[in-house]
This record gives sequence, C-alpha cells and structure tokens, in this order.
Amino acid sequence: MAHNDNISAPKRLKQRIIPHLLKGLVWVGMIVAWHIILTLTVDMPRERELRHSTDQLREQYDILSERYDSLSLVMDNVVARDENVFRKLFESNPYDLSSDYSNSRYELLKELVSTNNYELSQQLTSRRKRAEDIAQTMQRSSDDLSYTMLANDVQLDYIPSIQPVNNRQLTLLAAGKKPLINPFHRTMREHHGVDYLVPEGTAVFATADGRIKSLSEKNSSHGKAVIIDHGNGYETSYSHLLDIRVKVGDVVKRGDIIAMSGNSGLSFAPHLHYEVIFNDMRVDPIHYFFMELNPEEYHRIKNIALSSMQSFD
Repeated sequence: MAHNDNISAPKRLKQRIIPHLLKGLVWVGMIVAWHIILTLTVDMPRERELRHSTDQLREQYDILSERYDSLSLVMDNVVARDENVFRKLFESNPYDLSSDYSNSRYELLKELVSTNNYELSQQLTSRRKRAEDIAQTMQRSSDDLSYTMLANDVQLDYIPSIQPVNNRQLTLLAAGKKPLINPFHRTMREHHGVDYLVPEGTAVFATADGRIKSLSEKNSSHGKAVIIDHGNGYETSYSHLLDIRVKVGDVVKRGDIIAMSGNSGLSFAPHLHYEVIFNDMRVDPIHYFFMELNPEEYHRIKNIALSSMQSFD
C-alpha cells in the first residue's frame, strides 16, 4: 500500500503543475498578441514623429514638382522662341536626335525609385534653381536676337520659311542634306538639298519673296530649274521641273506658283529637288520650314529625312 502511494505522488505533482504551466503559456500568448496589436494600431512617439516628417516631405515634394513642371513649360516655350529666331537669321541648330531618350528616362526612373524623399526634395530644389537660371539665360538670348533683328531691319518675308510643295502630311520627303546613295552611280555622295516625291505637274511655290535670278531650260543634270534671289544672302533652287511659269527678273512673293514639278534632267523618278543657299553655302532646307512646322512636326520631318538612304538625282 505504501508502494502505491510512492508511485502516485509524482503523478499528483505532475497533475498540479501542468494546469499552471498551461495557464502561464496562455498568459504569455495573450501578452504577445496584445503587444502586436498595440504595435500595429498605436504609433509610438518616435514613429509619429517620423510619419509626420514623411508627410511634410511628401507635401513639399508635390509643391516643388508642380513648380518644376511649370518652369519646364516656360523653358520649353523659351527654347521654341530661341530656335525660331535662329531659323530666321541663320541656319538653326539641329535638335539632338541621336540621344537615346527612352533609355535615359528609364535609368532616371530607376534612380528616382531608389532615392528617399529627402534626397528627392533636395534634387528637385537644385534642378528647379538650375531651370530658373537656364530660362533666364535663354530669355535674355532670345530678347537680344529679337533686338538685333529689329535693329538690322531684317526683312523676314525674304527668308525661305515654307515647303516648296503642298506637304501637309509630311510624307513626301525622301532625302535630306547628308551622304546618300546616288541612284545612277550606286555610290555614297553628298546630297545638298531635299527631294520631294511628287507627281509630275505638282505646283511648286516660291518659299520667300524675291526676284528670279536664273532659269535653266537645257537638259542638264538638274533639268529645268529655277533659282530665286531673296536678298540678305539667301537663294533657293528648284530642279527637275516639268514647266516653268516665270522668267528672269520677275518679282515673286512667298507662295506664288513658279513652276510645275517634273522628271527632267538626271532624275531617277518624278520629284522636286529643293535647295537653300545662304551666303553661297548650301544649308539644310528642313531648318527653314518654321512658318509651317511646330516642334513635333519638325522632329517628325527630321526623322524622315534621317531615315532616307537614297537620293533621286
């Protein structure tokens, strides 16, 4: 009987300990759960301070972003004015079409995503200041050029500024001022004008006011051709014509019909070859369509010209 009492004593001890142990585990679990709930629902003082600081930075970033967008718009307008003035006085500076704009924007986006709000705010402030400085500089440059034009009494009507044929869709352009494959010799040769793929009999316009300097009725490499002297160092040339509607010495206005396009001379297909000459140097005519083209259309026609591989004369 004593032996049975000795065996049951550990069991009774175990039975008394296990309920207390289970209660302790339950309490520990409740404390942990309560701590998690408090952590998720109640901000500590440090967390509240950090959250408030983040909200302020986000508001500041939104304000600066709006300001930066506004300044970018102003700068784009100033750039357009500056380019327009250059096109009126000189051969304009070409846009940089060789840069890989999409890749650079993607790299910039990756950099911005990995940057915290404070650094973004600092960068945006710096860029806004730089944009303001550039806008002021370009505004002064534009104003100086405008003043120079007025001071020198430049006759804008005498500067080539439209396309010589009706090409509103910007699809007729075949070549620009660059080395191209000559269709007759099959070699790369410098091409100093713009070729328009138009049917024979298409109206050809004077691109600025001027006087007819010379005509070519002979079957030369240029075929039937017209050269207009616009003064101020400018001349324009129109080649491979079918029919000429003017004579030497005639005074013409911008938009007057001077000829009909054709396929005369050394011409691979019916087209008009158009050139702009400034101070005895042939320049890129595409920069002289500023009365017709907005910046987006200029980009498009420039890309079409750059993609051309063969001339038509």
